[in-house]
Amino acid sequence: MAAFSNTSITFTLNSGAKIPAVGLGTWKSPPDEVRTAVKHALQIGYRHIDTALNYQNEVEVGQGIRDSGVPRDQIWVTTKLDNPWHRRVREGFEKSLNDLGIGYIDLYLIHFPCSTDPTDPTKHLPDWDFVKTWQEMQKILDTGKVKNIGVSNFQIRHLEKLLGDVSCRVVPAVNQIELHPGNPSTKLLEYCQSKGIHCTAYSCLGGASDNPLYKQPVLSQIAHATGKTPAQILLMWSLQRGTSIIPKSVTPTRIESNFQLDGWELSKDEMQALDGIKTRFKVVNDAWMPIKVFFGDDE
Repeated sequence: MAAFSNTSITFTLNSGAKIPAVGLGTWKSPPDEVRTAVKHALQIGYRHIDTALNYQNEVEVGQGIRDSGVPRDQIWVTTKLDNPWHRRVREGFEKSLNDLGIGYIDLYLIHFPCSTDPTDPTKHLPDWDFVKTWQEMQKILDTGKVKNIGVSNFQIRHLEKLLGDVSCRVVPAVNQIELHPGNPSTKLLEYCQSKGIHCTAYSCLGGASDNPLYKQPVLSQIAHATGKTPAQILLMWSLQRGTSIIPKSVTPTRIESNFQLDGWELSKDEMQALDGIKTRFKVVNDAWMPIKVFFGDDE
């Protein structure tokens, strides 16, 4: 396996588009900080920025993109449709597009397979589900304002329902899911790969607060042996599994460190050692949604 070059490696999607392997995540990045973070990331070489309507920072993300001076056509931007907008896909998309102010979106995702009632967040729409949402997503693709469409947080059972519906004429280009050694979701990853669906790993560092992964001796041992940070080890683990990554940070030094993945790789034994971590946890749960979307059966 060739050593990765974070400034140039991409993964080719089923649409033929090439998604940069390393991106900047912006979940929980405060609006007053994310603008500077995006600008800094792009100026040091990142070419993939991930955001969402739900994050309430798309305006500032767009400002950071423009501040960077990097040409628009050199940047991959992903954003997502929020749960209460499932019956208003066009409106949700146009809001994100206008707030970002970047002309077009490279990848637009259904954030969760949950069609929440916009008037009552404790209820799921009784006459709507993600299959109908996908029908509307396909119409957005036809406008040319978005280059690729996909999903996020979809489990195998969601994908089987979607792909098995006669209205599904476009296979999702991407499924963005939580992936790290504490939530490897091997079955889900293999299923997506078998269907030609690329996976992007979010929370790829296992979360910021009280992260169980950093208590794993094997992680610190590999970091010490390779001269890399534990975070870099976790990021390389994801890359070598064939997934793109979107580590989140607003701290310049961490943004830089997360991008320093050139010219090295983990050995087969090191990958297997990380695969052998038994601790299981999720950073993102579904307790705040009106329906369950994670079932724990895609391990």
